[in-house]
Amino acid sequence: MSAQFGAWFAAVGSAGERHAIFKSAVSGAVVALAVAVSGCTPATVRVAGADPADPAATAAGVGYRSTIAPYTSLRPSTPAPWRERNDSVAPKPRREQP
Repeated sequence: MSAQFGAWFAAVGSAGERHAIFKSAVSGAVVALAVAVSGCTPATVRVAGADPADPAATAAGVGYRSTIAPYTSLRPSTPAPWRERNDSVAPKPRREQP
């Protein structure tokens, strides 16, 4: 961006020194006017809802959700007899029909 300004000033300066000073003063005045006008606009625009600066404004309740709710302890326990455990999860045998 500064290279563009340098090229612009060089081009305008070669056309005539008085015009370059006048144009830079006008562009500086335009920038100063834009800054001054932007200072008069509100900083935020209220979109919807209550004003956040109002101490009497209501707010939605805050919910609590535990981060470890589905946790189950995996500490070692006494082992059950393996034959009964295996039989409880094994598929049931089919009865053959004659």
